[in-house]
Amino acid sequence: MSRAIAVIGGTGPAGSGLALRWALAGEQVIIGSRDVTRATETADAICNRIGTSAQVSGMENSAACAVSDLLVLTVPFEGQAALLKHLKPAIRATSILIDATVPLAASVGGRASRTIGVWQGSAAQQTAELVPKGVSVVAAFQNVSADVLNSDADVECDVIVCSDDPNATQVAMELASKIKCVRAIDGGKLENARIVEQITALLIGLNIRHKGHGGIRITGFPESVYKVAKR
Repeated sequence: MSRAIAVIGGTGPAGSGLALRWALAGEQVIIGSRDVTRATETADAICNRIGTSAQVSGMENSAACAVSDLLVLTVPFEGQAALLKHLKPAIRATSILIDATVPLAASVGGRASRTIGVWQGSAAQQTAELVPKGVSVVAAFQNVSADVLNSDADVECDVIVCSDDPNATQVAMELASKIKCVRAIDGGKLENARIVEQITALLIGLNIRHKGHGGIRITGFPESVYKVAKR
């Protein structure tokens, strides 16, 4: 994958963790943030961790959207709609936007181990309503532990990818498979994102109970179903 990956909200745990893993895989990554100083600091920290081979820079969110057509949204649900409305003029109509948002109840003062209802059906479907016409929205990476992403451990997790655009699905699956030990699987239409988002809440509850950082594995399919990077 030759184009830069712009991680919107990339200074948070999930965004910085994904950026780290893609930078380790040799991808060019842009850290997006409302605060360009924070974005630059996060990018510098990843570069210092990886070494001179890292291709990571920091930008304000709008600037990151303007220079890349491959966007990954990693912001808390409570800020999702307002941010997308602000960024809409900067998002290219030909972009692929991968949304990792989960509508956790914690965003409105409830428990992190359950989700709240979204009128559109899911956080990803809400995103699809808010971005410019022509943007392909994909739901992915909701079930990957941010703690594991930011650690030195292998990411033992499958990434379920949901989208109404088959090409965008393949791009997201390829991106997921760049992360060592991750397998990507086509999860069908974007409407299925509501189920994937709910799995995140279940995992949070399990991880709290068992003091771990568990992910999910989908078993029982031929190896050809999974997208796994060649090592």
